[in-house]
Amino acid sequence: MTQLERTVSILEANKELLKQFHVGSLSVFGSVARGEAGPDSDIDLLVDFEPGARIGFFAFARLQKCLEELLGTKVDLVTPDALHEGMRAEIIEEAVHAI
Repeated sequence: MTQLERTVSILEANKELLKQFHVGSLSVFGSVARGEAGPDSDIDLLVDFEPGARIGFFAFARLQKCLEELLGTKVDLVTPDALHEGMRAEIIEEAVHAI
C-alpha cells in the first residue's frame, strides 16, 4: 500500500469523526499525492468546510492536531483560499480527493 493509499484509507475510515469539525471535503496534494514523499515528508491536505461553517483559528488547529494523530505524521492543512494564487490551479488539479 502506498502512502497515498494509506492516507486516503485512514481519512475515509474516520469520515464521521472529521464531520464533527465540519469538514466538507479533504484532499491530498503535494509529494504524497505525486508519489514522491520521503520518510520525513509531511502530508499536505486541502480542506473545504461545509457551507456556512464558521471555523476559527482554534477549531482549525484542533482539526490539524486530530489529523496528525490519525495519520501519525505532521500535516500541513490549508484551505483553497489560503493557497498562493499562482499555484492554486496546479494544486487543485493534482489533489486526490479522500473524503
